[in-house]
Amino acid sequence: MVSENKQSAFAIWISLISNIILTTVKLAVGLIFNSPVLIADGVHNAGDIVATGAALSSMRVSKLPPDEDHPYGHGKAEVISAGIVAIILVMAGIYMGYHSVTVLFEPPQKASVIALIAAGFSLVLKQILYVYTMSVGKKNNSNGLIATAYDHLADVYASIAAVIGIGLALIGDYYQMTLLSYGDPIAGIIVAYFVLRLAIHMGKSSVGVLMEKNVDSEKMNALINLVREVPDVKRIDRIRARDHGHYIIVDVRVSIPAQLSVQEGHDISRQIKHSIIEHHPEVEEVLVHLNPWYEDNTNPL
Repeated sequence: MVSENKQSAFAIWISLISNIILTTVKLAVGLIFNSPVLIADGVHNAGDIVATGAALSSMRVSKLPPDEDHPYGHGKAEVISAGIVAIILVMAGIYMGYHSVTVLFEPPQKASVIALIAAGFSLVLKQILYVYTMSVGKKNNSNGLIATAYDHLADVYASIAAVIGIGLALIGDYYQMTLLSYGDPIAGIIVAYFVLRLAIHMGKSSVGVLMEKNVDSEKMNALINLVREVPDVKRIDRIRARDHGHYIIVDVRVSIPAQLSVQEGHDISRQIKHSIIEHHPEVEEVLVHLNPWYEDNTNPL
């Protein structure tokens, strides 16, 4: 667990430092060479700094052990962080779209090769960060880190559009094609669309976890099959499972033969817990309630 925490912390610090560097580079180059899409992307990266800082703080809180006020732990701190990232992306997307649209009504600015290089550098770096952060996030089941990875993915979209837009603008300048000279702000509008789309997806996922949404059907079916395989489990009366940040809590109610002793019932309960946690390490707690089962089918729930 300590090693996993260090991996997550290292990944988030790499993301934070990278966002600071990219924000500085993009805003400086964008302002010096009048590139609307690079300025918009730089503002987006500035929001990323805040989002990554929130993710870093939430990861530290989520790893705290349960206490008297939070008996189920602090795992949802990462979910709240993911929601904050989604909100920041929405604001960044709206700003980028607005800024790019206003530029369309102004005389086209001369494109710069340096701006193209800056966008290309951002594209490569952000793609590497996305793959790395997503890998660590999934490995450690960290919602905060996965949200940061999706933030990097939004930057990848932005950088692709920036490279294409600035490239078209350069071609337009070279061949005196005014329409292509507007490739930069048009790319900014496309970037805004993808950022908003990603933000909505992230926001819906965060709300689902906060509203105690069940885990996906595939995982639920796997849990049901594991419980059914436990000897003396006659019926599954109810089973629920919910994300709690970087871990899952399972609540199961089963019927077992009424004539079994308390000790035997306790052993069945432990077997259910061990079987689920053994096959699903992301499950941290299993709550088991036992109901009596009678041969004559008069089985109260």
